[in-house]
Formats: sequence, C-alpha cells, structure tokens
Amino acid sequence: MNRISFQWFKLVVLCLPFVALSTYAQDSDSQYRMPLKDVLQRIEQQFNIKIKYDENQVKDRLLTYALWRFRPTVDETLAQVLTPLDLKVNKEKEGVYKLKEFEYYRWPVQEGWEKLDALAARYQDKQSWELRKDSLRSELWEALKLSPLPPKPVSKPIITPVRKMDGYTVQNIALEILPGVYVNGSLYRPTKMKGKIPIVLSPDGHWQGHRFREDAQIRCAMTARMGAMAFSYDLFGWGESGLQFKYEDHRRSLSHAVQTLGAVRILDYLLTLPEADTARVAICGGSGGGSQTVLMAALDPRIKLSIPVVSLSSYFYGGCPCESGMPIHLCCGGTNNVELAAMTAPNPQLVISDGSDWTAHMPEHDFPYLQRMYTYYGKRDFVEHVHLPQDGHDFGFSKRKPVYDFLMKHFDLDEKAVKDAQGNYDEGKCTIEKEQDLYVFGENGERLPANALKGYENLKKLFP
Repeated sequence: MNRISFQWFKLVVLCLPFVALSTYAQDSDSQYRMPLKDVLQRIEQQFNIKIKYDENQVKDRLLTYALWRFRPTVDETLAQVLTPLDLKVNKEKEGVYKLKEFEYYRWPVQEGWEKLDALAARYQDKQSWELRKDSLRSELWEALKLSPLPPKPVSKPIITPVRKMDGYTVQNIALEILPGVYVNGSLYRPTKMKGKIPIVLSPDGHWQGHRFREDAQIRCAMTARMGAMAFSYDLFGWGESGLQFKYEDHRRSLSHAVQTLGAVRILDYLLTLPEADTARVAICGGSGGGSQTVLMAALDPRIKLSIPVVSLSSYFYGGCPCESGMPIHLCCGGTNNVELAAMTAPNPQLVISDGSDWTAHMPEHDFPYLQRMYTYYGKRDFVEHVHLPQDGHDFGFSKRKPVYDFLMKHFDLDEKAVKDAQGNYDEGKCTIEKEQDLYVFGENGERLPANALKGYENLKKLFP
C-alpha cells in the first residue's frame, strides 16, 4: 500500500465511530470481514448520506476487506462495497440512495450504447450483416432450448362459440403447444371479410389485468374492425395459464422458452385458417410483450411487420425471466435487443418509446442504428419511430394511434371502419368484455382438459 492509500485508510478507520470491530477481528486472518449493515452505517456517517434498504437485503451478509474498499468519494465507495455482493444503489435524490439487488438486465445508458457500437462494428454491409443474422437466429433457437422445435401435439384447438360485436367477432381459443401445456387467447376477426386478411399477434405485457385489460381489448377490436384478425394471448403463468402453473413460475427461466413456443404454435394455427394472408403477418406488443415482439420477429421469417411498444433499448435486456431468463443475449459473443430488432430488416418496423422508462433515450442513439441497418437493404424509410417524451410506460391511446396508422399504411386496411366523420379514430364501438368472458376453460377452470400438465417441475421434464 502506498503512503496516500495508507493515510486514507487510517482516516476512514480513525474518523468513523467504532462499529462491530470487536465482533469481527480486523486482520487478514479474518479477511477484515464486517457485516454489511455496519459497513453501510459507516458509509452513511462518513459521507453524510442516507441509504434506504430492507432488513432482508442486509441480513447475514458479510463483506470481506470491508474498510479497505472505502474510497475518497461516495460513488466509488459504494461501487467497491456493493459490487462483490451483487448489489447496487439507485440515487433517488441528492444524498439519498436505495439499495437494490444487482440487475443483470439493466445497464448504464452509456454502456448500452457502447455495446451497440461494438456490435455494429462487426458488419459493414448487407452481406456481412446477413451472416451475423443467420448465426444469431440459429443460436437463439438453441439458447431457448427450441432447436429443434419439439413435436407439435396432434390435438385440435379448443374453441368457444363466436360472440358478435359491432363490426367484429370474438372467440376464445386454447392450443396445446407441448403435451398437456396450453396457451390461451382470444381471436378477434372482422364481421365482413373479403378475400385474405392480415394476422396480428398481440402478446400481453406485464401490466395489471393481463390481456383482459381495456386497452388490450380495444386494440384488438380496432384491429379487427379495420379488417385484420388479431390474436391476444396470455403470458406463461398469467391469465388462464395460472390454472396449470403458479403465477410465480412466470418469473422462472422456462417462461422464456414456453412463451416463444406458444407464439410459434399460435402462428402455425392462424396460418391454417382459410382467410389468413401469409404475406401480411404482424406482431405488436408492449412492455414484456414488446420484448416478445422483437424476439419473434427476429426468429420467425413468417412475420412481416413488427411494432415493439415501450420496450426496446440497448441498455435494458428485459427485467423479467420471460424476456431474459434464457441466455439469448449471450449468443454469438453477445447481443442486445436493438440488434435483435435489426434482424427484422427490411420488413416494416415501428418503434414506440416514451420519456419515463428505459426507452427514454431511443431517439439519441438506438434508432439511428436501426436506420443504418435498414439502409443495407435500401429501405431506410421502412423503420419508423414515435417518441412520446411526456408519456409514461403504458399502452394508452397515444401509443395505439400510431399502431393503427402503421398497420393501415403497410397492410392496406379500412380506415373508414374505425374513424369518425372528422377523421379521428373512434374506439367507442369496441365492447369491453368481462374477464371471465375471455376464458376458454370456464370461470373456475372446470373445462381444463384432463391431460393438462401442472407444476413447473413437470414442465422441466419436457426440456431435458
């Protein structure tokens, strides 16, 4: 230790109140170990700050070489102290910090941008990018444990009777995607259909109410009224999936694989319908549904248009295991969601961001990267961006409107069917059904098939 470091260490030890040093000997034999709670108290006293934490976050946690980790500034000290314990702090305001578990999926903005720049340096033209894209797609399937895809069950879809609304119909459908594992959703279709019509997959996000929310029903109803079919479906462990698995199972790694497989099987089914237009297939979801939108558009070439809403970022990988539970972001030496979104090119893509979450900086760096990738195909205008700096993390009308506009623009849908005499979108003709009306298996799960698999441990057996 040099003279300056030693003097600083002496200053820390001598100036701070004596806390717990008698319990843990301060020598190399004990690795200068101290309870984390005592270390945090010392940091608070030394730097005149407040660190908020739950007792369970510090209980029984010890830090080796504790006082040796102190540095001249509070930020340096917190990094030295917390990083070895997989902890971090969020600065709530000047002098106030909140202790948090290490979030592998959330990076500092600048680090996310630097990662994306490093990825972009690996390709310079369409040919080199296509090689990268092919490798990514192959490794993504493997990372999800879906290579090869498991055999498709031969059971028939379970379909409820048609419910007629103003300009559209609704049916609830369950599909068996693995032996005894079902994905449930509701299919919205226009009342009148002329020829082939587009398909829009609508994966649910993590908002309360799941796919039964008013905004989810409105968006699918409007999609159907303008002339396309929309399929809104449950996340794994949510909605009717809760009849087979605990809701906490949604936050386990296989949710990532099961949700992806569910989307594949849904598309398999929808493309068998006689009215389905294979050339006009889209996927649109918000938040966690936006993450699935990006992933599915990257994986499945049958999808021709994608709209990730309040989800896409180079410095956020998805805070739920259904978005990052399997090692997809470690593929091909590492990737991120923005590079995965680039795999959609040259198909039309609309990115919607807001000012209050991890998409707040989309206009500054990530969207220009996407534009560059689309120029490889001479289709720079096929990727669009709507940024709403005053908005929050939701799927309100300010987000739905550009979704409607984009679908109309690229799928040639009927705007007169959803606009009033002044040319404004009219969502008033959409019926908001009760949650129970959207169930396939009954209000109490009484129609759940006899072969339904239950429990995460049994699910794991299907993924050897």
